[in-house]
Amino acid sequence: MLELVIISTLNGILFGMLLFLMSSGLTVIFSMLGVLNFAHASFYMLGAFFGYQLTRWIGFWPALLIAPVLAGVIGAAVERYGLRNVHKNGHVAELLFTFGLAFAIEEVVQMIWGKSPVDYRVPALLDFPAFTIFSTNYPAYKIFMLLVAVAIFAALLIGIKKTRVGMIVQAALTHPQMVGHLGHNVGRIFMLVFGFGTALAAVAGVIAGPALVTQSNMAGLLGPILFVVVVVGGLGSLPGAFIASLLIGLLQTFAVSINGSLASLFGPLGAGYPLLSDIWNVTIAQIAPILPYVLLVLILIFRPMGLLGTRET
Repeated sequence: MLELVIISTLNGILFGMLLFLMSSGLTVIFSMLGVLNFAHASFYMLGAFFGYQLTRWIGFWPALLIAPVLAGVIGAAVERYGLRNVHKNGHVAELLFTFGLAFAIEEVVQMIWGKSPVDYRVPALLDFPAFTIFSTNYPAYKIFMLLVAVAIFAALLIGIKKTRVGMIVQAALTHPQMVGHLGHNVGRIFMLVFGFGTALAAVAGVIAGPALVTQSNMAGLLGPILFVVVVVGGLGSLPGAFIASLLIGLLQTFAVSINGSLASLFGPLGAGYPLLSDIWNVTIAQIAPILPYVLLVLILIFRPMGLLGTRET
């Protein structure tokens, strides 16, 4: 039992930090630009495939630096030549634009790399057990993923709250004309913020690709849960996204590891209730995938602004 709790806690924190890595870019883009980017998970997928391809050519460590830059350049180009033109037509047009962009990116990925999973492996330098708990070896690569996520969280907080660049970016959102009069190019600031947000998603893709399965539908599998994280944490709140990521990661991981049901607690129902009997025997592990969305519904009912949100947008 103790082994189950420790391993589930470690895996839950790791999954939560991976969610934060992906949702942090989405949160930064929304908090700075007010754009809810439906294609954000697609940039995560691009990061994974860029990382895979570059790893084959030049190795994992250069790929970890170059792949996010490539995805960030694409993201900046999307903002400059697409989203900026759509922005004047309102938020609905922006949502539809990013929605279509997500499908376009998926089609391009399938044309280049196919629909089957690719052979993206953990780098040899980190392919060993970091420690052993009871009889379970915990991979060093997962510890690496955890440390990267924590480092990015700290760097983002300091960068946005404490640096001059962060203050200029925040001022450009609330007072763009004044920032423009001070000599800053507001359009370029928005473009760089969007590119930076997509690069963050690509970082998550590069490091998650070897640990998870890198395939052309990975954006669709993880994309919806990113919006759960952002809404539960509070739209535009980076600390909120951090807390929500950990909460959802632990919730899902513990739920998957519990095989109990109402039948195991209270015994089987009588033979006269066939429909209720099916529900009675459903295990917690079986309902684990829907728990984040149940949490989303509860948050929207009882605290629409999210855990740490300040806007009711």
